[in-house]
Amino acid sequence: MANGFIQYIRGGQSAPGERKLVQKLDFFILTFCCLMYFLNYLDRTNLNNAYVSGMKEDLNFHGNQLNQINTVFTVGYTIGQVPCNIALYYVKPRIFFPSCMIVWAGLTMATAGAQSPGGIMAIRFFQAIFEASTFVGTHYILGSWYTERELGKRSGIFTASGLAGTMIGGFIQTGIHSSMDGLSGLAGWRWLFIIDGIITIPVAIYGYLLFPDTPRNTKAPYLSADERALAMSRVPEVSERTPISLTFLKHCFSTWYWYFFTVLWIIAGETESFSSNALLALYMKAHPGKKYTVSQLNNYPTGVPAVGIVSTLFWATLTDFLGGKRYLVGYWIGITGIVTSAMILAYPNDTSVHFGAYYWAGSVYACQATFFAWANDVLRYEEDSLRAVVIASMNMGSNAVNAWWSILFYGANFAPQFTRGMFAMIAVSIAMAVWTALLVWMHVRTEKRRDADYTVTAIADKEMGDVQDKTPRTGGFGEKV
Repeated sequence: MANGFIQYIRGGQSAPGERKLVQKLDFFILTFCCLMYFLNYLDRTNLNNAYVSGMKEDLNFHGNQLNQINTVFTVGYTIGQVPCNIALYYVKPRIFFPSCMIVWAGLTMATAGAQSPGGIMAIRFFQAIFEASTFVGTHYILGSWYTERELGKRSGIFTASGLAGTMIGGFIQTGIHSSMDGLSGLAGWRWLFIIDGIITIPVAIYGYLLFPDTPRNTKAPYLSADERALAMSRVPEVSERTPISLTFLKHCFSTWYWYFFTVLWIIAGETESFSSNALLALYMKAHPGKKYTVSQLNNYPTGVPAVGIVSTLFWATLTDFLGGKRYLVGYWIGITGIVTSAMILAYPNDTSVHFGAYYWAGSVYACQATFFAWANDVLRYEEDSLRAVVIASMNMGSNAVNAWWSILFYGANFAPQFTRGMFAMIAVSIAMAVWTALLVWMHVRTEKRRDADYTVTAIADKEMGDVQDKTPRTGGFGEKV
């Protein structure tokens, strides 16, 4: 029993050389993608860290200008989703990912020279377009290399790396503010952006040299010909069509996958609003009865992504162990959103309750790894181009809604109570549980049809005396909505 569990955690590799192959993939894919996402999130969240560390006063921010900048970033990020994933068909990931990193590193450093909120807004828009490549692109790559028994844990590790960027960003800002504030005449928050950009460059160079692309086009020097063949055999062989064509678009929009997974992530994205909008930091900044220090403003909120990391790894590993039951996270999110919102509404003046609720709310970050792994699992027998577009559309839809959702419900001017946002959270949490149940029903229904289709094909082959060992696949089959 113990040996079986250990084998499962390692991924259940059984073919000769498979364990060695997966170890190589883990090292070269996960190290690069996790570092890339860590830096990606570090860049994003450090805007909030800079805001509470002097940028607000230096650049004369007013009202909800911080939320407006985040909204402009979200618009750019939304625009970049699908084009970035489609670009992976025409530009090798080994070239595309690092090139995007170089551009966003330069824009991050340019933020250090901003003289107004409007200047930061313009920089963040273009920065977001290039950062859009990281999250959905990596999930597409993970789904291209790993099996269902391996995918959840790897998705969890990848997502946790971004949360680590969120958490560590606060400590970095604290250290920079205490040691570099005023150095060469620059404020500490400006040094933060300069350092963020500089440390991104070596990771980009590493990607140029050693990222393995996908199983079908890899030329990685550390993979032998046998390992490349083994890597291709581990994933279903599916039909392909160009992602830029009217025929493909019609096919994409005729399947339930696009609609159901896009709506799933739209709802899930808004259940992360407490954390993604840094409500705990804004609550502390606007607290009517207590003045927090810069160190406290940067350090205390790091507990939120810390909870997110633990939750992400727990649920990613558990759902792998349970055979891919990713939907369980949807129900956990629904419960968490309702209870934490109710806690804040019921105790508006209790600081300890607010801290506890916001920390607990960090656990909903688990949906990032599990829901994208869920999409990869369900679309495993569909063509890669459809899987790439669905994954990108999920994030695109979520960010399109979040562009106005955060201002409407979680603007900085609503601090410290965010009463309107609490009721919005209860609503989307209920919707999360309901939609999760509907998606499970659609998935089960499709699997039954796929199995029936395979059975009919197998019987026909047997009658013709030509029974072959086949892996059931749809190859472009998509159930009409």
